[in-house]
Amino acid sequence: MLIPIADYAAGVEVANTLVGTSPEVRGAEALSEPGDLAALLSGYDLAAYDVAPFDPAALSVEDVEKVRFLRREVRAVLESGTEDEAVERAALLAGHVGLAPVLRRDPSGRWQWYVPTARDASLVAEVAAVAGVALLGLLRALGHGRFRACAAPGCGGVFADASRAGRRRYCTPELCGNRLNVANHRARRRAVTR
Repeated sequence: MLIPIADYAAGVEVANTLVGTSPEVRGAEALSEPGDLAALLSGYDLAAYDVAPFDPAALSVEDVEKVRFLRREVRAVLESGTEDEAVERAALLAGHVGLAPVLRRDPSGRWQWYVPTARDASLVAEVAAVAGVALLGLLRALGHGRFRACAAPGCGGVFADASRAGRRRYCTPELCGNRLNVANHRARRRAVTR
């Protein structure tokens, strides 16, 4: 696997989605079985990182447990109190299977930095490396202020905002943002009907 250093946005979304599967966000565990993990991973183009296609049927309960542990590690990066602490924790994630950076040509022929991973790395370790490298890239490019808590009342989620404008407010916009929009709409309707 080759993880691009300059293009961190896709890896940040892997990290955000992983953290968003927690009971603190969903209200219940969203990664209960291998099928849940397969669905999560199939939502990302891991082939873009030169990952060999994984067999969803080969995922085990142990893989699910490892990813749930990884989710806590990624969340710890996002909850870091200082930039230095965030860098240290993200570097540990990147180091799961990350090797020394290499310079390679991208498909357009331009030179790009990549972090390769060990050939025998597990899928879980490679996901950890993708998240770690992406969070380090975001920290370098946009700063620690892009690590935020979800603005939705009652949500315990956290996320990294890799958006251009930097205005993201919710850990899972389609869930938390939608909940808040529906609640606000209902409140406005109640106010009008009184």
